Amino acid sequence: MSPASPFFVTAPARPSASVCATRWLAVGSLAGLIVLGLAWELWLAPLRPGGSWYALKVLPLAVPLGGLLKNRMYTYRWVSLLVWLYFTEGVVRAWSDTNGVSQVLASIQVVLCLALFTACAWHVRLRLRQARQTSRLEGATR
Repeated sequence: MSPASPFFVTAPARPSASVCATRWLAVGSLAGLIVLGLAWELWLAPLRPGGSWYALKVLPLAVPLGGLLKNRMYTYRWVSLLVWLYFTEGVVRAWSDTNGVSQVLASIQVVLCLALFTACAWHVRLRLRQARQTSRLEGATR
């Protein structure tokens, strides 16, 4: 079949190593936020002895995990906005909590949020750049 044929399908471009790296950084930092949130509120430094219902704060983080694993661009975009809620909580608790363990955990949360935001933003940028380059190459071959 010729490339002009409507049935000609080109193989999708393989993602670059940097796209793969940002994907796994995003998935890893999101998983880290989930684990940290659960451990923090249930065992390490809960608001109430024996754990607190505040551990439910990680449920919104579990929703985008599947989208990141399936490499859905839209998920990367809205996670980069959602993460700022957790960043703000981390900054407030690092500054205001009197428990030293809680302050350290809040600081770790801030670092994980910054890593997640950076990975999502960079991932979207790299994928858009790769899509532009692919479309230019396909346009040049026609």
